[in-house]
Amino acid sequence: MDRISGRFARVEPRRHVRQLALGLLSDLPRKNCWTIAEWAGETTPDGMQHLLGRAKRDADQVRDDVREYVVEHLRDDQAVLVVDETGDVKKGTRTVCAQRQYTGTAGRIENSQVAVYLVYAGRRGHAAVDRELYIPRSWTADPDRCRAAGLGEEAGFATKPELATRMITRFLDAGHHASWAAGDEVYGGNPTLRAPLEERGTGYVLAVACSHEVTTGTGKFRADTLVKKLPKRAWQKLSAGAGAKGHRFYDWAAIDLPDPATGSRQLLIRRNRTTGELAYYRCYSPAPVPLATLVRVAGSRWRVEETFQSGKGLAGLDEHQVRRYASSSRWVTLAMLAHAFLAVVRADEHARHPAPDALIPLTCNEIQRLFITVVIRPVHDTAHRLSWSHWRRRHQARSQASHYRRQAAQA
Repeated sequence: MDRISGRFARVEPRRHVRQLALGLLSDLPRKNCWTIAEWAGETTPDGMQHLLGRAKRDADQVRDDVREYVVEHLRDDQAVLVVDETGDVKKGTRTVCAQRQYTGTAGRIENSQVAVYLVYAGRRGHAAVDRELYIPRSWTADPDRCRAAGLGEEAGFATKPELATRMITRFLDAGHHASWAAGDEVYGGNPTLRAPLEERGTGYVLAVACSHEVTTGTGKFRADTLVKKLPKRAWQKLSAGAGAKGHRFYDWAAIDLPDPATGSRQLLIRRNRTTGELAYYRCYSPAPVPLATLVRVAGSRWRVEETFQSGKGLAGLDEHQVRRYASSSRWVTLAMLAHAFLAVVRADEHARHPAPDALIPLTCNEIQRLFITVVIRPVHDTAHRLSWSHWRRRHQARSQASHYRRQAAQA
């Protein structure tokens, strides 16, 4: 909180941002301004709503503070910048940038809001350090709708690889170093991201589709055609990293791709040892690296899924019930900060107090439980609970009356 307090001019927003961050870390079953305000001991949610919607502060400055905090505590010379998008299912049409689109969260086309995140993944831990909201063409084609949702005049359409490029460039321009970048097929199949990484001397392992074409010494081939030419001795059994049930072993092979430009380029192939399913990666490094290094970077891509899971499950990343852009970006940034706090505590605990053989190391889930139970322990009396029950029912009565009046007017 000391790190971001300078971004707020008045003491009231500083007090409310602390309460909101703690509320995001709480064990509330549903996290929004109402539930967090009640949990924090406020009499109404007005202060929380003012903080998100009207208080004078720049969410991008707090985002930069989150990035500095994560890199300072999780610094790793071989860190990987992982890019990926996630969707939050929303109701209605007024939530900023929400439309019917495919989201992996639901596994189907839903009315949702999609954002691209940049995750810093090192040996000590991983956490999100940047975010960009995906603005669909249906929104950029309707300036009035954009203005109503608080999007500025400069808001324009950008593809997800372009948003990822913007975040990685911002990270590197801030003076930070990352040896590698990783992403799925959405980013690997688009040269928009690959070219800037090569210009900055940042290696990458980006997934590509089986139909992706690469140039070898004997011509241009599809990835799934090249894999059929590999001899059995080309495959090596290597671990893509440790999972909850042990190491993730796959068979791996790499094909060198000649290029007149500087650097080393390969097509990396992963084969499932049980099903035989194949996955392909376009790779670049400023200097040749062992196959095991490429496999390690490819395995780091799963860190972003873990970040989304814990960010949503522990810090309310997807539970914002706001419509305008400023409120949404402020909520998401504070959720990133709350999750980063858990990741940093986890890393420090693992370094300072290794777990005994009979226990697994502390997880973010367990740290959250201990922090809220032992450190915070909010306790409110019956009068406080009854006061909030009265406030909710009064607010809901006004809302219900408004709906009935609107319905009668339309009739």
